[in-house]
Amino acid sequence: MARYIGPKSKIARRFREPIFGPDKALDKRSYGPGQHGPNKRRGGKQSEYAIQLAEKQKAKYTYGILEKQFSNMFDHAQRMKGITGENLLQMCETRLDNTVFRLGIAPSRNGARQLVSHRHITVNGELVNIPSYVVKVGDVIGVREKSKSLEAISSALSANTKKYDWLDWNNSDMSGKFLSLPSREMIPENIKEQLIVELYSK
Repeated sequence: MARYIGPKSKIARRFREPIFGPDKALDKRSYGPGQHGPNKRRGGKQSEYAIQLAEKQKAKYTYGILEKQFSNMFDHAQRMKGITGENLLQMCETRLDNTVFRLGIAPSRNGARQLVSHRHITVNGELVNIPSYVVKVGDVIGVREKSKSLEAISSALSANTKKYDWLDWNNSDMSGKFLSLPSREMIPENIKEQLIVELYSK
């Protein structure tokens, strides 16, 4: 399974946002990476293309999607009814690994991806081990019976305090239901999707 395995703190510092979760390195050094530190020359004006490209890269790293897959998702989003940028973010949100993360079964998207790949997650009672699997409205995402006692899952669930309007979690049987597609206002990620649309439209 292809995925980004490089240095995460460096990427977070590039965008000056904790896109992989809380990061001590980002707290200590809130400027971009590089051997010369917070050099004043870094503050130069960026071109329109550079700003659009950076936004696309931020979205890719946030959701853990590689270039070709992200490009294919954009093509699909463009052919769908509605606003292309919102369609794209909704497609990112309906990935199984992202849904497992949003439900609090894992503390990060990387952790969620690992749980899915290692066959700990079910969709409508069936084991699914494809992180990019598209969750549909009405689907029930749960923890496999044999995996409910895993400490990594129980600790993630106990530490989770976030709730999302498009998901309903049932703690007693450790499963959640995908209630509806999230509107743009519901999605908390700081991504300017219109810049991504402009980039791909060039």
